[in-house]
Amino acid sequence: MTGDWVSAWQQALELTTGSMAGVAQAQQATWTAATRYMELMGSSYARLLGQPAPEPPAGDKRFADRAWRENLAFDVLRQSYLIGAQWLLDVADGGAIIDGAREVSPELDKRLRFWTQQAVDALSPANFALTNPEVLQESFRTGGQSLMRGMQNYLSDLQKGQVSMVPEGSFQVGKDLAVTPGQVVYRNDLIELIQYTPTTAQVQAVPILIVPPWVNKYYVMDLRPENSLFKYLVDSGFTLFAISWKNPAPGDAALEMDLADYMEHGPLAALSVVQSITGQETANLAGYCAGGILLQVTLAYLAATGVCTPNSATFFATHADYAQIGDLEMFISEPEVRLLELLMQASGGYLDGRNLAATFNILRANDLLWHFVVHNYLLGQEPPAFDLLYWNSDGTRVPAPLHSTLLRELFLGNKLKEPGEVSIRGVGLDTRRVTVPTYVVAGSTDHIVPWQGAFDIRRQVGGPVRFVLAESGHIAAIINPPAARKRCYWTSDSPRAQSGDDTDSPAKWLAGATQQEGSWWPDWIGWLKEHSGELVPPPAVGNADYPPLAAAPGTYVMEK
Repeated sequence: MTGDWVSAWQQALELTTGSMAGVAQAQQATWTAATRYMELMGSSYARLLGQPAPEPPAGDKRFADRAWRENLAFDVLRQSYLIGAQWLLDVADGGAIIDGAREVSPELDKRLRFWTQQAVDALSPANFALTNPEVLQESFRTGGQSLMRGMQNYLSDLQKGQVSMVPEGSFQVGKDLAVTPGQVVYRNDLIELIQYTPTTAQVQAVPILIVPPWVNKYYVMDLRPENSLFKYLVDSGFTLFAISWKNPAPGDAALEMDLADYMEHGPLAALSVVQSITGQETANLAGYCAGGILLQVTLAYLAATGVCTPNSATFFATHADYAQIGDLEMFISEPEVRLLELLMQASGGYLDGRNLAATFNILRANDLLWHFVVHNYLLGQEPPAFDLLYWNSDGTRVPAPLHSTLLRELFLGNKLKEPGEVSIRGVGLDTRRVTVPTYVVAGSTDHIVPWQGAFDIRRQVGGPVRFVLAESGHIAAIINPPAARKRCYWTSDSPRAQSGDDTDSPAKWLAGATQQEGSWWPDWIGWLKEHSGELVPPPAVGNADYPPLAAAPGTYVMEK
């Protein structure tokens, strides 16, 4: 009983201390904001007396138009907004909006800061016609026609249920995108397996099988020829196979499938076909995002059952530690998951891809939401034809059993890190039994898979791991062809951390890493060739058991 009283007093003291710290933080934020407002007032008076306008800080695309700087009224509006926004964020960061929020509930404190940021972004003067000088100028220049076009754009998007990021019909899959030659050599209720036509006289003996995410269509890795990872692999002398997931519609068997079904009908079924066509007993497996999660499960299952030992594994932007998922955790808690399950049940047993896209867009609201609101609706412009954004808008439906399992077992429970906590077909999974050579690529500014969480795979598998940190986000970090001569990446030969070893942190790894200019693709190709056997004549496309069924990109990718 005495211990309970002591504990209660300790909690009360922590709450009081947290509240006092929050008040102090709010006071400091208010004093800083007041000082900046006084400085703004002084600089505004100086401009009235003829002093030139100061250069605005670089990097904020919302205020890139010159009128935000050259017109004193709009410059004051812009700077006043930024000062007020920073004040509100500083107060929220200190937990002062709800006294002691950080001590009462760290999760509540994170949510408070996240949604404060969303409110601040939404209230930007750039998002409103009467407070955006670029919108006013365009309206006067066109005699109001820009606003009329914007209203038409808005009504059109309202019917589609999503904000347009590319002009409708700007690309055609199979004609402009996903044009690497190949044949569908296998089809079941869940996947089409594409074997790509070789372009070299000899190929590496061990083939590659790629497992893309099912929350989007596979061709993010096969966009236009100049930025196609698939074409790059084929031209580098590899026999390449890739899964194309079915976009399940009401009534399809795929809507009843869970994580185990996706493993059996997806990578395991595809691996069997690859072995039959190539005559190889093994393959190099690669997975992207959700496809990488499924690959982790598959590798642990194969390690436990001994059915097959893959030759190597590669993970692109894949979660490993679900305790580090960044702002995505704002949408993943028990109440949200329960609500999502009710919505999926009401919609026919699936999650609409537009819901997922909206969630990911909110994580980068200024770039993926408000930018298009301003340009599409206020300026009345048509968005540019951008292949990555076209792919991003080409969403898929996700079966409810699969999505619930993923959210509850992995994202909420983080069970894949614990041996035996996740079972597939009665087989307990232990990722530490995965001993194949592993290559991991993460994005330095990835807002969906923070690289610090992806880094944890170094502790979770039992074999050698090469970790590469690529500059940029979830897509641009991965789809970065060498010919573009863009960005950079970091590598390190530091020893791989063992399970439970906290001495090898992401920060320490990065501090000792070497920066390389350009794309990481050549680095991966070199690593793959070390693990892909001798050069041999390329196998035929398909065989008697698995004859070609249709030309790439197949039929499943066309389903809307």
